[in-house]
Amino acid sequence: MAVIKTDLCGMFADEIAAVVASYGLERYRGRQIAEWIYRRGAADFGVMTSLPKDKRELLNRHFGIGAVKVQAEQHAADGSTSKFLLALSDGLAVETVLMRHRYGNSVCVSTQVGCGMGCIFCASTINGVIRNLTGGEILSQVLYINQFLRQFDAAVDSVVIMGSGEPLANYDNVLRFIKLCHQEYCLNMSYRSFTLSTAGLVPGIDRLASEGLPVTLAISLHAPNNVERSRLMPINEKYPLEELLAAADRYASVTGRRVTYEYTLISEINDFDRHARQLVGLMKRRLANVNLIPVNPVSESGLLRPDKVKVDRFLEILHNGGINATVRREMGTDIRAACGQLRHKVISDSRN
Repeated sequence: MAVIKTDLCGMFADEIAAVVASYGLERYRGRQIAEWIYRRGAADFGVMTSLPKDKRELLNRHFGIGAVKVQAEQHAADGSTSKFLLALSDGLAVETVLMRHRYGNSVCVSTQVGCGMGCIFCASTINGVIRNLTGGEILSQVLYINQFLRQFDAAVDSVVIMGSGEPLANYDNVLRFIKLCHQEYCLNMSYRSFTLSTAGLVPGIDRLASEGLPVTLAISLHAPNNVERSRLMPINEKYPLEELLAAADRYASVTGRRVTYEYTLISEINDFDRHARQLVGLMKRRLANVNLIPVNPVSESGLLRPDKVKVDRFLEILHNGGINATVRREMGTDIRAACGQLRHKVISDSRN
């Protein structure tokens, strides 16, 4: 019968210290082990040469390091984007995307296996949600990307919690991940280096505001009125725009952070001039940015992206209305870099 080992990845240094102390190791070893796992990317205890050999062997008998394994990967022709399908210890897999910008390397992490939000334009939700990721499993995605970047003498500079899954539906594990990344013995990342994207879970937004962390909040808006947003995003039936925008305003007020509103432009669905004018009305006098995103087509949805003329027209109306808005830089279109597309392709191929 296989021995079930305790996974140390995802624990804070004091938690590691407490659990290894029960096996006779000195408590100060907790920080050493944490630094090996998080800062040096150790995937097994044998490489932890600052620990005596007998202690490394003891750790190996009783504990594990929850490293992920690559199941599939794709790299954009222009080198800007790399997408990885990473297998977890139970065989399930999640997507992680590396985006190279002029200002640094950003990693987009998943927080759930699949997604239960049901947004009609997103591939993540096609197969539903299977389970939440642990804080360690979310962190393992960043550690893998850091290991990948070492060959280029580079590292992750910022994290976007915008991959598969709804982060605020997995609140405790996501918060653990953020706080752990902030620790000096882990990745020593500023809270301002994190952007968390939500479909609009109002209680989660208020709870996040109460944490007092200067994390950037991004809200998936995608339509400027309740009727059309509900068609695109079922969550709007539970938390309509009025409640969502009020929660976002509270977040901006408490944190002093400008909220980003993501608006996926879908041809002949939400890209008309009237939508742009309604969006101006919603965003007026708000501490906000609008990020326009021409949709990445998903074959099952039949949704198409508008042409450049339509996108530019939409942006012009926002600018003329005094709204701070940009069009997201195209990254990874040739490798199906939108949320859930690679995982869905692998699942579909395995069934055929």
